[in-house]
Amino acid sequence: MTTIRELSNHVDETVTLKGWIYNSRSGKGLHFLEVRDGSGLCQCVVSEADVTEKVFEDAGALTQESSLEVTGKVVKDDRSVGGYELHVSDLKVVQIAEDYPITPKDHGVEFLMNNRHLWLRSQRQWAAMQIRNTIQFSIHQFFQNEGFIQMDAPVFTGNAAEGTTTLFETDYFEEKAYLTQSGQLYAEAMAMAHGKVYTFGPTFRAEKSKTRRHLTEFWMIEPEMAYYDLDMNMELAEQMLKFIVKSVLDKHQTELEILERDTTYLKNAVENRFKVISYTDAVEQLKSEETANMLDQMEEDRKKERTELKEEKTTIEKEKGSAKKWRKAQIDQRIKEIHTRLDQIEEDLRNIPVWKKSAAEFEWGRDFGGSDETILTMQYDTPVMVHRYPAEVKAFYMKRDPENEKLALALDILAPEGYGEIVGGSQREDEIDLLKERIAEHDLPEEAFDWYLDLRKFGSVPHSGYGLGLERTVAWICGLDHVRETIPFPRMLGRLRP
Repeated sequence: MTTIRELSNHVDETVTLKGWIYNSRSGKGLHFLEVRDGSGLCQCVVSEADVTEKVFEDAGALTQESSLEVTGKVVKDDRSVGGYELHVSDLKVVQIAEDYPITPKDHGVEFLMNNRHLWLRSQRQWAAMQIRNTIQFSIHQFFQNEGFIQMDAPVFTGNAAEGTTTLFETDYFEEKAYLTQSGQLYAEAMAMAHGKVYTFGPTFRAEKSKTRRHLTEFWMIEPEMAYYDLDMNMELAEQMLKFIVKSVLDKHQTELEILERDTTYLKNAVENRFKVISYTDAVEQLKSEETANMLDQMEEDRKKERTELKEEKTTIEKEKGSAKKWRKAQIDQRIKEIHTRLDQIEEDLRNIPVWKKSAAEFEWGRDFGGSDETILTMQYDTPVMVHRYPAEVKAFYMKRDPENEKLALALDILAPEGYGEIVGGSQREDEIDLLKERIAEHDLPEEAFDWYLDLRKFGSVPHSGYGLGLERTVAWICGLDHVRETIPFPRMLGRLRP
């Protein structure tokens, strides 16, 4: 069996593809079957002159998502999807599908989410999952090449890593346990045994948030390194992200085109150093006149673009009545694009006053919210690394800056284009007495961390690490508006099925 992805190796050869009907159309004496097999799409041309009467009839009866085996000669054709097509000599129907619920017409998000098990077959969702796979693989490649070993942290834990308010509690043989928020504390123990480790697994946050950046179940990649300080940690995180993005750009031009992803920012991330800015400088920038002017200009530009798009829509709608069939299809597609862009513009126009207010009123000592991160990243064309946050808004295990006790040696990496935080990390507190103080300050039970404190008793060393949120990274690289499209079956507030 040959896959569609391998067709370039079989030009002028006869091969058999096994897959499903993605789309089809018929003309005089011809059926054009767009077949998918999980590796790509291929147009299969069934000519009445080249096949038996039964094969031609069977091809014409195929419905969307019917399964089939199709045999034919591979022909190079740049006009066809994927650059190759199959001239069919034989066809076997595996199953005629019932009326497929997801059609080319627009469907609401709720409908698509309820049919996520089928929505995954659509081209955009397929492309996003292909890229997710490459991101996952490239993460393993990067760390293995850098001398790390992968280790696994438990999903059931007896303590909190990021605070107690977002824990999923469960009964563990009549003992209280929680679904893990992070593998980090365990990774620190592993790093003391192996030097450089990373964990890659599911994490859970019982956060009652419905923003486009939040899931209750998501995947985290968490490296931990002995003898690493904050600067070394930041350098590693930047190099990792560059490696990931380059892997996607090298392998997935087709998928990025399906997603209509402008790759300018992705290329900038690979080719240029990330912007590095302290939290204090970031606050000053948020409150600056430059930022206020930028937002004013953005508001003006969006209003102008809205007017131009509405005028264009009116013009082409008038043309549609007398247009030929092929032109009507073009107009319908363009109107769909205009509606999508207008929705984005209206969202921006609703958000800009909120962003202005948040930036103008921001006070040193607060953590950045989504609006603040969006404003900061709008001003740069690469990811932004923010370091040295106020200790009070960061986790208990983060080491304080020796030059300023009010600051934690923390870092966040904010993706450009408003995608927000994708990496969060720090240098860890390595002194046992200070760590005990932090646990008490955060009102956490010391006995739950007795094993964690042991790491500071027996050969404590400076060490650092960070966590990369896989779904947010996929959203940024793919240019997706919501993290629900970055994972096969998203778990969100109010979403537990399918």
